[in-house]
Amino acid sequence: MKAEISRVLLEQIMALAAAEPGEVCGLLLGQGARIDAILPAANVAPDPARHFELAPATLLAAHRAARRGGPAVLGHYHSHPSGVPIPSETDRACAVPDGALWLIVGGGAVSAWVAGPDGEGSVAFVEALLDIR
Repeated sequence: MKAEISRVLLEQIMALAAAEPGEVCGLLLGQGARIDAILPAANVAPDPARHFELAPATLLAAHRAARRGGPAVLGHYHSHPSGVPIPSETDRACAVPDGALWLIVGGGAVSAWVAGPDGEGSVAFVEALLDIR
């Protein structure tokens, strides 16, 4: 899979990640494989230094807006403040194999992943090509 994002949006995500000591998170909004906007969300995880959980109200509002003709929820972004931008074991344990895009920021870099089925009832992450415009 290939995902497109503007340099401006990517820089916004990187700045949000750099400004917080814990994991930041938010939604990726757009159409098809093109990310047109981000929607930052509160991280409501019990331990935001090591895990993220999108604020349910933000997630529900974005899906409701999409059903009313707004941009689709393509996936989400989050940061790994002390790690690399690859899915962690915690990410794998919490992910759903729904084809959602996961954009991960860590160590000053960013990568994109798609959460899909692994054939055994779990999640397999496949790296996506991130086209920065």
